[in-house]
Amino acid sequence: MKYCFQVIPELCTGCRTCELACAFKYAKDGKPGRSRIYPLAHAKDQYVPVVCFQCDDAACVRACMFDALRRNDETGAVELDKERCVKCEACVAACPFGCALTDTDQNEIVKCDLCQGDPVCARFCPEAALKYVEIED
Repeated sequence: MKYCFQVIPELCTGCRTCELACAFKYAKDGKPGRSRIYPLAHAKDQYVPVVCFQCDDAACVRACMFDALRRNDETGAVELDKERCVKCEACVAACPFGCALTDTDQNEIVKCDLCQGDPVCARFCPEAALKYVEIED
């Protein structure tokens, strides 16, 4: 089975529940982590959730000189191997959508990994603007 993360901007109300859920999913030492998703105001009362597209030919993967970013064949997510990452921020600079981020509090690079196949942002989105759905091969 393969899955696809879907964003439906017209359903987003900008409530930021996705951002909060993500931050607490990655909490360390009782402190919320850097959220990997954030809604941007597009127009009055219109929002667009910004999250990693998990690009087929991901610029962040191509930019990484240390092979720290790899696709998880099971979830489809481009995942960061923190053991290999030297925090050079090449992936941050390369992502055209601003989805590879620097967490200065934790001194690490972060990006959406689809919560290892169970995206907490989609689970908690009250308007179903975020979905993780099964697709056919």
